[in-house]
Amino acid sequence: MRHLLGMAMLAMTVACSNTAARAAEPEYDPAKVSESLKAIFQFGSVATKQALNANTVTLISGTIGGTYVQFGADLASVLDDGNKLRVLPIVGRGSVQSVADILFLQGVDLGIVRADTLDYLEKKGFAKDIKKQFTYVTKLYNEEMYVLASKSVTNISQLNGKKVSVDLPNGGTFVTAAIVFERLGIKPNFLYLEQRIAMEKMRAGEIDAVIAVGGKPYKSVAAFKDDRFHLVPVDYSKPLQTDYLPAALTSKDYPNLIAEGARVDTIAVPAVLAAYNWAPNTDRYRKLAQFVDAFFTKFPRFQNPPFHPKWKEVSLSAPLPDWQRLPVAEQWLKTHNVEAVSRARFDEFLKQSPTTAASVKSDADKEALFKQFQAWEAERGARAQAPSPAQR
Repeated sequence: MRHLLGMAMLAMTVACSNTAARAAEPEYDPAKVSESLKAIFQFGSVATKQALNANTVTLISGTIGGTYVQFGADLASVLDDGNKLRVLPIVGRGSVQSVADILFLQGVDLGIVRADTLDYLEKKGFAKDIKKQFTYVTKLYNEEMYVLASKSVTNISQLNGKKVSVDLPNGGTFVTAAIVFERLGIKPNFLYLEQRIAMEKMRAGEIDAVIAVGGKPYKSVAAFKDDRFHLVPVDYSKPLQTDYLPAALTSKDYPNLIAEGARVDTIAVPAVLAAYNWAPNTDRYRKLAQFVDAFFTKFPRFQNPPFHPKWKEVSLSAPLPDWQRLPVAEQWLKTHNVEAVSRARFDEFLKQSPTTAASVKSDADKEALFKQFQAWEAERGARAQAPSPAQR
């Protein structure tokens, strides 16, 4: 009995000390928490919900490890501005899926897609006049095409009839691969495998090649190391020149796959920051306008570390053939005297370069050369936009 009484008194003592300790704790000070949490204390749940939704722009990016998802993170890092603007990147599933997400997924305002994806969907009969439903904020950067195969494969034509993995069908890699191989008259046996799985199957000899498309340095390609494999060149042949650009990969880009001092020629396809074609008097258009002003104003910050090196290729004014630019973006560029590459300047270039002009034998040749001229001008413009070391 005495033992039970002692235990009860001990329990009461502990309970009283806990109550006293809680009473001694200072009240939580909202001023010490972040701005986002202060907003909750300040406005309450209903007003906070309205404020957050009014100024949040959602951006569908890409799969983990890809360049799109890194660009989405960079945009959020620079543009988030308290309650004035919030950029919410969403991990996506690839370019084809992103097209569908921009069109149909509630709450998605922007997305990063590949320039050849819309053309492919329309030409294959999956969509009609799809480009009219989209606008673009800016062309971002060029994504290089990688063909990984055994060192015995020295020409892409050797993959005819071979097992070639082109990533999952909701991404854009299979679209680019399908277009390129079709135009070159090569007919591989396509397999739709996630890239890491595909690379392991290639190591095991179960498939012959893996195709990847992404902005360098592309993580899955950079991480691949096996002395039996290399990157196969993709020549910038005439059938590819209407939709693609010439590109080169060096040993500095991929030392595991390219011998020191060597280079591998390939092609590249533009990545596009795209949006649904909202009417100007809608709230969704207002949010896009808010995003554009912040993005274009702060753009030079993206071209310095620690952000992805592909930002250095971006020129806000670079045109995108057959696409319509978001009107508020077009107006911003005009207001700030940011000039796009013009046909007149290209024609003047040809007049001053008779040797180059003599190589143009047809309208297709001229159009291909103009695209290369655009890419060169855009890269030069991007370097000009980058702040000098003294400004950093």
